[in-house]
Amino acid sequence: MKNLLQLAAGLALLAGATACGSPQAQAQAKPGTPTRSTAGFAPANAASLAQATFAGGCFWAQEEAFEQLKGVKQVVSGYTGGTVAHPTYEQVAGQETGHTEAVDIYYDPKEISYQQLADIFFTASHDPTQLNRQGPDTGPEYRSAVFYRTPAEKKTLETTIAKVNASKEYDGKIVTQVVPLQQFWPAEGYHQGYYRLHPDNPYIEHVSAHKVEHVQKLFPNLLKPVL
Repeated sequence: MKNLLQLAAGLALLAGATACGSPQAQAQAKPGTPTRSTAGFAPANAASLAQATFAGGCFWAQEEAFEQLKGVKQVVSGYTGGTVAHPTYEQVAGQETGHTEAVDIYYDPKEISYQQLADIFFTASHDPTQLNRQGPDTGPEYRSAVFYRTPAEKKTLETTIAKVNASKEYDGKIVTQVVPLQQFWPAEGYHQGYYRLHPDNPYIEHVSAHKVEHVQKLFPNLLKPVL
C-alpha cells in the first residue's frame, strides 16, 4: 500500500494537482451531476444505523471509498476534533479551529461491522503512518484520526492498530490519533459527493482516485454492485 500512496503523491506533483478543497481545485471542477451521486447529509431515518467517524486526509476520497461499501447508507464529509462550532472550510484550512477533515459513516451493522470499517481505514483508504499530512496535503487538518463513540469501538481501534503494526505492512508505526468524538460538523454542501460530481478535477484524477481504487482492490467482496 505504501508504494501506491507514494505513487499517488508523485503523480499529483507531476500533474500540478491542487490541494484538496482549494479554490483552484474548485474552479477547475467541471459542472454536472453524474448518475449515482452520493451528495447528501445525514439520512432522514438513521434509527437502525450505526456511525463511524474517521479522518484520513482529504475527505473527498474517504467519502467515496466508504460510500462504495455494502451496508454503508450514507457518508458525510465534515470537520471534527477541534474547538470551534460550525467551522467553515476556510477556517479549518487556515488552521484556526483545530479540526481535521473527516467523514461520518452511516452503516447497517447487520451488513458490515465496525471492525471491517476499521480494517479498511487502517490498511487501504489512506496511509496511517504519515503525521499531519496525506501525500500532497500537509497540516494538522489532514491528520489521521479515529473518533470513537463507545469503549467497544476504542478497543477495536486499538486492537486493529496493534495488529497492523505487528504485520509490518508499513515501514513505520501508525500515528493515527484515537480520541473520543465530541462533535462532528458537516462540511459545506459543495463538498458532499464531490468525488462523483467532479470526476475530471485534477486532484480527484491524480490523488483521490488512487485511494479509492486501493480500497476496491483489497476489499472487492465488500463492494456494492455497480449500478
